[in-house]
Amino acid sequence: MPTLRVELFEGRTLEQKRSLAKALTEATVQSLGVAASSVDVIFQDVARSDWATGGELWSDRKPG
Repeated sequence: MPTLRVELFEGRTLEQKRSLAKALTEATVQSLGVAASSVDVIFQDVARSDWATGGELWSDRKPG
């Protein structure tokens, strides 16, 4: 029972998550030879203010 956890910035649409869940499930089935029904994908939406890279919050970064 593979469980995939995906952390990403909040704001993705349901369609984007559906598409990613399908692609990840298909890749897992192909790579591990498991049934699609055994693959779980858990999305964790994270606010930009709760994620930092290189000591800088993403909410403080300038777009670009």
